[in-house]
Amino acid sequence: MKNILVLFLGIVLFSASAWSQDAQSLIKQGDEFYRKFDNEKALENYLAALKLDQNNHEALWKTSRAYVDIAEHMPAETDEQEDAQLKMYEKGLEYAEKAIKTDPGSMMGYLRRAIVKGRIALFKGVFNAISLVNDVKEDVEKAIKLGNAPDDQVAVAHYVLARAHAKVCDKPYLVRLPLGLGWGDRDVAAEEYEKAISLNPKFIMFRLDAARNYVEMDEYQKAKDHLYKIPYLPISDEDDKQFKKEAAELLEEIKNE
Repeated sequence: MKNILVLFLGIVLFSASAWSQDAQSLIKQGDEFYRKFDNEKALENYLAALKLDQNNHEALWKTSRAYVDIAEHMPAETDEQEDAQLKMYEKGLEYAEKAIKTDPGSMMGYLRRAIVKGRIALFKGVFNAISLVNDVKEDVEKAIKLGNAPDDQVAVAHYVLARAHAKVCDKPYLVRLPLGLGWGDRDVAAEEYEKAISLNPKFIMFRLDAARNYVEMDEYQKAKDHLYKIPYLPISDEDDKQFKKEAAELLEEIKNE
């Protein structure tokens, strides 16, 4: 009887291990599609991994990322299209929440929740979604404090915090102070953008948004220093061609400043 029980437990453990291995293979396949900017196929693989291992933290946060990446590129010209886009963001939020529950000690769930809440806030209008904006700041600061992820992900966290400060500063301090958004600070945004760039210097979006923030601060030479580098950086994001175009346009606008 004892031998049978040991054999049974061995089979159960082997099966669980095999399922986990299959889930990891699906995650790797999803990552391959992600690198090719095929977000729909990436999502399919991450969801398939979760069918085998519903509490797989990596699959959960990557599923959240895939939903957000898809939503960002959906048309939003009609009410129906906007509703569909918002639903995709909300799915991204759902999986970010699940990622936090499965591993509250990992920064990735908080980072992905900050990103998706930031996207929803932009969708609704930053100053119409104040609680979401404050949530973004809280989550991303927690993610940075944990810092237990590769440098490229820590860089994203610093970028998200920088962008939160920069977006809040779109309105004057005395207008946003009563709204609970007095924490916005362009100097902090600049510092956080530079931290992101130091961790991932080839990522175009970091330098472009840093340059935009410097323009708002009348720090034109610092803006140009980043913009000059952008044409020579490799394509690593599906929007990089557009970002390069926007960087060239901004450089043209400020060339005499």
